[in-house]
Amino acid sequence: MTGPLPTPLSTRVVLAGDAAVAEAARCLAAGGLVAFPTETVYGLGADATNGEAIARLYAAKGRPRFNPLIAHVVGLAAARALATFPAAALKLAQAFWPGPLTLVLPKARGCVVAELATAGLDSVAVRVPDHPVAHKILAALDRPVVAPSANRSGHVSPTTAAHVLGDLNGRIDLIVDGGATAVGVESTIVACLREPTLLRPGGAPREAIERVLGRPLADAAAESAAAGKAPLAPGMLASHYAPRTPLRLNAGRVNADEALLAFGRKLPDGAANAAQILNLSARGDLIEAAANLFSHLRALDAAGARTIAVMPVPYDGLGEAINDRLKRAAAPR
Repeated sequence: MTGPLPTPLSTRVVLAGDAAVAEAARCLAAGGLVAFPTETVYGLGADATNGEAIARLYAAKGRPRFNPLIAHVVGLAAARALATFPAAALKLAQAFWPGPLTLVLPKARGCVVAELATAGLDSVAVRVPDHPVAHKILAALDRPVVAPSANRSGHVSPTTAAHVLGDLNGRIDLIVDGGATAVGVESTIVACLREPTLLRPGGAPREAIERVLGRPLADAAAESAAAGKAPLAPGMLASHYAPRTPLRLNAGRVNADEALLAFGRKLPDGAANAAQILNLSARGDLIEAAANLFSHLRALDAAGARTIAVMPVPYDGLGEAINDRLKRAAAPR
């Protein structure tokens, strides 16, 4: 191949199945960009060994080049060809893979992931997704695939094929439609370069990880400082996952010109006058809230309100990941 594929005029959408898997693998092998479902959100896939394909992925997303990408692989054996596993990392991989946990690890000798995908670092981020469509595509391609969320950089992450098409139509080659994703937030990222360190909350709760390790996770600030404050993994920029409409967090009252992102049965004062209300989970279920987060933000962003008022969400379990996303979405930009 002498260069990246030309940008298509429109993006083809195919329903998940054996033919779609085969087409996705062919497209990736040729340097194309394919969006596909994982258990967390839809990923935008490119061959992790092909620097030109990765450059095209960055261009399609408008993604900062210093923000590393996660290499998705079919299983632990494939991951060990890319990275070295300290004892703690091996314990986490065996406990959580396949699943919504990414490990940042020292590169193995002969790691085939392109330098562009690792942002020039000596570490590589890897995970094994827990979704039959993703697994079949990875197996058919038989090489790692970088797959950040399939949206324009800084926009709300996609949990359906329609979300992907709305953001990336004409910018990527193919979307494999496997229905709505189950988890709804990205993977948790843990660095195992020194002591295990939480870099990004996500679909695997901190408490579950700490139970497996038998000790608390360290703070991400130490890892960022050791890397010269360059992000070690996706999702570590201050302003990220951002809708166009400003967010007002921990709202105890709703103004007439605001939309409301609610949580739980009891709504705040002024809710009756809200421009639009969507509830992450009326019954206060954090798993349901995580699954609804990005689609609700997208819908409220399109409501035309001046501000989106966001009710408080508990921090326990997946609440930590939800609050992390909301904080980044509300950051100045």
